[in-house]
Amino acid sequence: MKKSVVAIGEILWDVFPEGKKAGGSSMNVALNLHKQNINSQFISAVGDDENGRELLDFLNSKNYSTDLIQKGNNLPTSTVEVKLDEQHQATYTIVQPVAWDAIDLTEEAILAVTNADAFVYCSLTCRNEKSRNTILALLKQAKLKIFDINLRPPFYTIDTLKALLSEADILKVNEHELVYLKDELLLTGNTDEQLLKQLSHLFTINIICLTVGEKGAYVLENGKLHHHKGYQVKVADTVGAGDSFLATFISSYLQGFPIDTILDRACKVGAFVASQPGANPDYSDEVFN
Repeated sequence: MKKSVVAIGEILWDVFPEGKKAGGSSMNVALNLHKQNINSQFISAVGDDENGRELLDFLNSKNYSTDLIQKGNNLPTSTVEVKLDEQHQATYTIVQPVAWDAIDLTEEAILAVTNADAFVYCSLTCRNEKSRNTILALLKQAKLKIFDINLRPPFYTIDTLKALLSEADILKVNEHELVYLKDELLLTGNTDEQLLKQLSHLFTINIICLTVGEKGAYVLENGKLHHHKGYQVKVADTVGAGDSFLATFISSYLQGFPIDTILDRACKVGAFVASQPGANPDYSDEVFN
């Protein structure tokens, strides 16, 4: 039987100098899960505007259900200006308020999360009280809670992050986010391993995944640290690479692969997406070979 995952969060247009591409970290995760044969559903919102209609058309073109995407709440569809530096690293200017800042708590969303094998959420969608309250309510229904911390300055507070961390069963964090948490939570560890163990203990999180860019990724699982050195590729841009990594981690975890295999698969897909332009290149199972 197919595993099922519900993600909640942003759906938007990444606006590059050469044009716009469909994106949003939460949508990217949901779409990658769909590509990997997971029954993936996505809770979000778009405006009653051309950008919103084009995003729904984009998802429909990928045979992805838009049933849980709320339409037309008097706010515009989200857009993000993307700038790439010489190393192809992306920085983002995120407009607000937008449709996904006001996601309603609906019966359909509650039912979907209650029935799913896992629920994926992030901090950015919690910048506004309306969507934050919806996420906190849905977390009460979830079987397995996966927190993609996804810090986007200035859209978070440590108090909100503490509330979201205390709900998580699995946490994904990158090296810069770990430094922020160390400072804000007054963690005393000197190494990544010590910091992950302290975070795990502080918030009772069984599995923490730390991505370290071209140096690969670590997973702390029940106190044991696993490392993968990553795959070297010629980077087109880093947009969506972390999202595809997380989606692959989730799909592989739900399918019962051992942690080292999960890490290998996630690093493979993350590297492939980084080697392609935009957040959502098509790929098949051959990417795992």
